[in-house]
Amino acid sequence: MTEQINSSLLPVTILTGFLGAGKTTLINYLLENNHNEKTIIIENEYGPVNIDSNLLNVSTDIQIVEITNGCICCTIQGELTEALHQLHAKRIAGELHFDRLIIETTGLADPAPIIQTFFIDELIRETIQLDAIVTLVDAKHILTHLDEHRVALSQIGFADRIILTKTDCVDDEQKNHVINRLHHINHKAMIIEAVNGQLPKSAWLDIHAFDLSDELNINRGLFVIDTSQKHQSPGFKLIPLKKSHSLKNDEICTYLFEAKELNLKKIGSFMEQLVEHYGNDMLRYKGVLAIQGNAQRLVVQGVHKVVGFDYGSPWQNEQEKVSKLIVISRPLPFDELNQAFLKTMEI
Repeated sequence: MTEQINSSLLPVTILTGFLGAGKTTLINYLLENNHNEKTIIIENEYGPVNIDSNLLNVSTDIQIVEITNGCICCTIQGELTEALHQLHAKRIAGELHFDRLIIETTGLADPAPIIQTFFIDELIRETIQLDAIVTLVDAKHILTHLDEHRVALSQIGFADRIILTKTDCVDDEQKNHVINRLHHINHKAMIIEAVNGQLPKSAWLDIHAFDLSDELNINRGLFVIDTSQKHQSPGFKLIPLKKSHSLKNDEICTYLFEAKELNLKKIGSFMEQLVEHYGNDMLRYKGVLAIQGNAQRLVVQGVHKVVGFDYGSPWQNEQEKVSKLIVISRPLPFDELNQAFLKTMEI
C-alpha cells in the first residue's frame, strides 16, 4: 500500500478568488455531487472557519472534520509546508485516505506563496502534483475589486481557469466588459460561466495545467457548459468575445513573444536574463519553442523565478515551426525584450 501511494502523485487544485466570489458554493456543489473519490478540502484561512452548515468551527493548527459524503475538511493556520508534510505522513500511515487535495485560499490572499510551496519543497515535489490555479470572479463586483485591490489582479493573472459567477446580477453590456477585461489581463485562462456554483468537476479539476505539455492555447471568449447532449458528459460551448472600447489599462497583462526557429544557447541566455531581472513581476509564463536542428518542441513553463524546461512532441512540418512565449506579468519593457527575443533566431 505504501509503495502504491509513493509511486503516484496526489493532484492538488488551488481555488482562489476575491471575497464573495462563490468559492464555498462551488466546493459545496462538488461535495454534494462527487461520491466516487475522497477529497481533502484545505481551508488556508486564519481564525475560525465554516465552509458548510455541517462543519464545525475549528481553531487549532490542523483540524480534520468529516463531511457527510466522506470528504474531509482541513483548516490550516500557519505554515502550509508543514501541514502538507503532516497530511502526507497520515496518508502513508493509513490514518487518512484521500484521492485529491483542494486548497481554498482566503479571499484576500495572493496565491503566489502557495504556488511556490509546490516547487520549492522536495517532499512536496515528489508526492504532490499541482494541477491548476482556478480563480472565481464575481461579475457584479469584479470591476471595482480590480480598481481598488491589487490582489484581485494577481488572482486573475495566476489563473489557469477563470470561473465567472453572479452573471445573472449584471446586464449583457457589463458582462461583456468584464469578460474583455479578464481576457486583457490573462489571455491564457479559459473563462467559464457558472450559475449558483453548479459546475461539473470536469470543468475545473484534472486540468493538468502544470504538466510540461506542448499545448499553448490563447483564450478567445467565454465558455458555457453545453448540456445539449443529455446522454454524454457535459462539454464546453464557446461564445466569442465582443470587442470593448473602454478597457482599463490594468497593471497585469499578457505579453506574446513570437519568432521562428531559435538558437538553443541564445534562447537559454535570454530566458535566464528574463527570469533574473523580471521574474518577480512575471506571474505565469509558458512557451513552446522551435529549436534549430531539433525536431522536437521545447516546452518552458514558470512561476516567478521557478522555471522548468522539457522537450515535447515533434513538429509535424517546417511550416508550423513557430516559437511562442506567453508571459502574464506586471509591466515589462516589451519592445526591448521582444527585440532581444527575435535576436535568439540568429545562428
